[in-house]
Amino acid sequence: MTQRTLDPSAGQISRLASATGTGPIVMLNLLRFKDRADGIDAADGISGRKAYERYGAGVGPHLAAAGGEILFMAECAAGVIGPEDEDWDVMVLVRYPSRQAFLGMIADPGYQAVHRHRAAALEDSRLVCCEPTVTAQP
Repeated sequence: MTQRTLDPSAGQISRLASATGTGPIVMLNLLRFKDRADGIDAADGISGRKAYERYGAGVGPHLAAAGGEILFMAECAAGVIGPEDEDWDVMVLVRYPSRQAFLGMIADPGYQAVHRHRAAALEDSRLVCCEPTVTAQP
């Protein structure tokens, strides 16, 4: 199985912070939930999905303060290309006005407190920073 990844490394944060782009970004989130949440939500005996709902409710004000917005969220039906053991439960696209807005949000102590629900919820995740581009129309 692929290595479990829940948080960015120091090197990944450094690369994101030092990138030259100044415009909006879209963060692609791929999420796999734990059967049973641990950490901050362990005593409640809830699923990882329920713990992530707690994260979602708590992150709203931080997302709004950063100028971010959820563009799209969907259940993942089936992996078509990629490692056989890397199936995902949910994907989320979140737009931020800039890399700095995202980095400021995740560094905020209030966000860090809410983030504990995310850590309790997820078995694995991927987060990919995307820069919107203009594509040709058919």
